[in-house]
Amino acid sequence: MNGVANSTKCLILLSEILMAQDNRGPREGLSRLAATLNQEELLELRALADSHHVTMRTFSALRQMMTLEGNSQSAEWIEDAIEKERARIQNALSFLEPICGALEEAGKVVVIKSLDHWPDLGSDLDLYADAEGSDVVAIMRRDFQAELAERSWGDRLANKWNFVVPGLPELIEVHVGRLGQTGEQIAVAQSLVARSRSTQLASRTFRVPAPEERLVISTLQRMYRHFYIRLCDMIDNARLIETGAVDYLYLRSLAQSAGLWDGLATYMVIISDYVKLYRGEGLKLPEMVRSAARFGGEQIVFRRNFLRIPLLPHSAKLYASELTRLLLNGEIRNSLRLSLLPGLATAAAVELKLTGSDKGIW
Repeated sequence: MNGVANSTKCLILLSEILMAQDNRGPREGLSRLAATLNQEELLELRALADSHHVTMRTFSALRQMMTLEGNSQSAEWIEDAIEKERARIQNALSFLEPICGALEEAGKVVVIKSLDHWPDLGSDLDLYADAEGSDVVAIMRRDFQAELAERSWGDRLANKWNFVVPGLPELIEVHVGRLGQTGEQIAVAQSLVARSRSTQLASRTFRVPAPEERLVISTLQRMYRHFYIRLCDMIDNARLIETGAVDYLYLRSLAQSAGLWDGLATYMVIISDYVKLYRGEGLKLPEMVRSAARFGGEQIVFRRNFLRIPLLPHSAKLYASELTRLLLNGEIRNSLRLSLLPGLATAAAVELKLTGSDKGIW
């Protein structure tokens, strides 16, 4: 079996497990499919689960399947992977809570994206701080002996800083005063802080976004920055929508004012279509969402280990809608920031082709 087929098989298995956890029961033959994995495929499965931030949510079920099929060796290997990931997460949280507490000295702090995947955790730790960048840098250096990672052009536009903290493998990424790929989103950032709430995870307390801001931030990351979707995004947001906690009228108002409503509606329909692929029925989304979507899951392809969103013409049209709305809002400076995105993306593509990395640009 070639690498592409291996990756596809692993994606399907992880998706099946995630969808089966919502009280619908595993599809027939799922345990047998898991039992056919050889050692090479298990390694690829773990790498894919890690990169999609679903290891904790899938490997416990996978271990049970292996045990039921009498594959004790694979079950032990999976248990070891779970324990290593649990240790990583516990270590990360032991840093994250005091870092949030220390940064509160400079302003309000909200953990964004990273905790959405609980009981999994992202590969870096993202914070939003309503503060001055110089104060954030000073506190991180003073209290945690953090080193400031080199800032790319994109980092400077987005007004974010990355910190390397001794003893913490993950980067601490702090967005200061702005959101969006070029820091163009001010209103969303203000709403994020005003409507954030406390949550407790593993006996630790953090401030996190309200459901509506959480959906908008996920949309910014997936539909306007990376142009690919992880399994964690699919299942995180599907479960958030299914809780019934989303205020769709407020969500539409917030997203429309930011020029993101078309992209957000499209993102939600893509998620619904992916859920339907494995459950047989999609999410119960309001008509206002479905009618605003530009396309759905039929445009998404699995390539290079992620679920890819087409850049042309789909993502380009969403970018144009955002820019148009900011201009109509009279947000000239934010519009100018966003207008730099195509040039930045082009420079990143050239840098990637020449050097194999776009880190200095993007």
